[in-house]
Amino acid sequence: MIVPSVTLMSGVQMPLLGLGTYKLQEHEQLKQSVSSALEAGYRAFDTGAVYGNEAHLGQVLKELLPKYGLNREDVFIISKLAPLDHGPRAKEGCRRSLEQLDCEYIDLYLVHWPGVEGLDPGDSCHSEYRAQSWATLEDFYASGRFRAIGVSNYTVKHIRELLMSCRVPPAVLQIECQPKLIQRELRDLCTEAGIHFQAYSSLGKGALLREPEVMDIVRSCGRTPAQVLLRWAVQQGISVLPRSSQPCRVQENAQVFDFQLSEMDIMRLDALNCGTRFCKRDSSKIA
Repeated sequence: MIVPSVTLMSGVQMPLLGLGTYKLQEHEQLKQSVSSALEAGYRAFDTGAVYGNEAHLGQVLKELLPKYGLNREDVFIISKLAPLDHGPRAKEGCRRSLEQLDCEYIDLYLVHWPGVEGLDPGDSCHSEYRAQSWATLEDFYASGRFRAIGVSNYTVKHIRELLMSCRVPPAVLQIECQPKLIQRELRDLCTEAGIHFQAYSSLGKGALLREPEVMDIVRSCGRTPAQVLLRWAVQQGISVLPRSSQPCRVQENAQVFDFQLSEMDIMRLDALNCGTRFCKRDSSKIA
């Protein structure tokens, strides 16, 4: 299976489907998931400094790529700057990610959170630290160590602020998005600014798999609930990063490019939108 790609504003091509690795911290468990993903056609892998598995992912990819006849250039690695490393510590945080992954470059590097760990949400220093962090990412991008840079969990306010001051605009926004949280305002802003919109928690941490509206569409199209939810995103040009430690689920989640939801199905899923977050951290409180 060949996964379709999107061309980011930096000119880099990123697959629309990637494997999320949050909570996959044990080496053998991660290796099993990555191996299943590579076999199923995944070529993008998402990690972050706070996941605590950058080194394991780098090692696992080195072990597995030759098995599947692949090189480093054949995969797309995403990682993220930890909230603890904002501002003056950003340079060291970026270097550490490169060292942990044992890569000469990272395909996409994101600022993971708009706030600094330990600071009160309303503290005005958040904005200053964000600007410092972004300037550091721009330097790593200019040197070729990051092929594209972006942000995660930024609100409309945070993105507009960044666009006012940056030398290099963000190529990607990664944030929670699923039918109960369709993020219309953020998606419209990303379209307007040429920023690719990428979703995590597409399955609502599993809660949406039992949603009656989803199950009704499942019965009509003969697909699994996970496939319907992931298809809802990719059919609208949103890239997805489903995570699973079960090889059968990893492979099942890849089978979203050989069917279409009807326009009515998309509208029915959109109608579930009620602002429900399954990831409880809310960045809208960050100054």
